[in-house]
Amino acid sequence: MKHLLSVDDLSRDDIDMLFATAADMHDVQNREVKKLPALRGRTVVNMFFEDSTRTRSSFEIAGKWLSADVINVSAKGSSASKGESLRDTVLTVCAMGVDGLVIRHPASGAALQVSEWVDASVVNAGDGMHEHPTQALLDAYTLQRRLGSLEGRHVAIIGDLTHSRVFRSNVQCLTKLGARVTVVAPPTLMPSGIAAWSAAAGFETSYDVDAVLPEADAVMMLRVQRERMSGAFFPSAREYTVGYGLTRNRLALLGPDVPICHPGPMNRGLEIAADAADAAQSAVLEQVSSGLAIRMAVLYHLLAGESEGGIA
Repeated sequence: MKHLLSVDDLSRDDIDMLFATAADMHDVQNREVKKLPALRGRTVVNMFFEDSTRTRSSFEIAGKWLSADVINVSAKGSSASKGESLRDTVLTVCAMGVDGLVIRHPASGAALQVSEWVDASVVNAGDGMHEHPTQALLDAYTLQRRLGSLEGRHVAIIGDLTHSRVFRSNVQCLTKLGARVTVVAPPTLMPSGIAAWSAAAGFETSYDVDAVLPEADAVMMLRVQRERMSGAFFPSAREYTVGYGLTRNRLALLGPDVPICHPGPMNRGLEIAADAADAAQSAVLEQVSSGLAIRMAVLYHLLAGESEGGIA
């Protein structure tokens, strides 16, 4: 692996390899001293041009626990806020001898473009409405830890599909692992052209939440991304919740062992009720823990040379 830009770049064997490494990395979280020597001498720069809590923090902790030197750069604190182009910003940073670049950017395709400009390994931490590969990996890893093999398991992804890069990456990742995926959204939040895409990629679509939930082995709720909406995609927040939210009544449609996932941040009371977010079967905080392990695994496989210290 040179870069991680899209789940589409990963084979089933690649995903299995990352999950195996993540399982080892997960054990580090329970140690008194949370430090591995694998990336000693490496420098990783996290460049976030969009706000983030979970992704940015977990990449920072992942790099530090692997003994890399980690630097955070945000749009507000960089020369980009003065009008410098993305190309000039990343070339300037990488001219300092950077080994890895973790980038989140509001423009779809930004991570791929950056990878063509620099010699450093590039990790896509979310590009516009395109992809978020490490989120998909951590979601699948979380579900695999809960359910065992995902082969034949039915995963329902519900919510704002049009604006969701998490949905796009998850469909690719889950189907590669053999899961049956059904995506559910109101017609206004169902991406255009999804019929042809779903037929080619092997996932199903539905507008009926109540018909899908009783059949699901796992449920993934997506955030309503109001900051990306330029028009009225639904009449009101209340009507969205009534039609597509994981309410207290809909929670009763799920089996007690059906994991409930959400990539965060959650709009409690909109796409997910507090009863569901805090239920015993909720995997939301487990996703955060898994995210750290997955991002450690990604950085390890991208940046650790064969002669570097291993997982110990």
